Amino acid sequence: MPLTHFDAQGQAHMVDVSDKAVTDRVAIAAGYIKMATETFDIISEGRAKKGDVLGIARLAGIMGAKKTPDLIPLCHPLPVTKVAVELTLDPDLPGVQIEATVKTSGQTGVEMEALTAVSTAALTVYDMTKAVDKAMEIGGIRVLLKDGGKSGRYEAK
Repeated sequence: MPLTHFDAQGQAHMVDVSDKAVTDRVAIAAGYIKMATETFDIISEGRAKKGDVLGIARLAGIMGAKKTPDLIPLCHPLPVTKVAVELTLDPDLPGVQIEATVKTSGQTGVEMEALTAVSTAALTVYDMTKAVDKAMEIGGIRVLLKDGGKSGRYEAK
């Protein structure tokens, strides 16, 4: 299957979605930020000097989803109808599991918005706690589910 963001001459371009049907679309993305046990304890006990790490990261993730076309050059601006970001403390990492759900009714999907929400939330956790742990690791960012549109449903295995 050819890449859609390149024209016949190999030049980058925004995909023309004007002939696509408007359909309900959803995407769910996930990722994590792994940290030292001490950092995990600071977050879980609410002792971060910058404030409520998970609450602020949730808002940052929502804002990131809404700003996706400003960050990703060929992303279409979409009327996002829902953004939900869940941050779950995971003592086994130790760290935070992040999941974002984004919905729209439009002519193209919202995978990039969901991925950006997860990335922005993880970066915010890092920013808020980097004073005590510069070795945190962000990873596993991926699409778990995409539904709607011509290509139908995709679920990660």
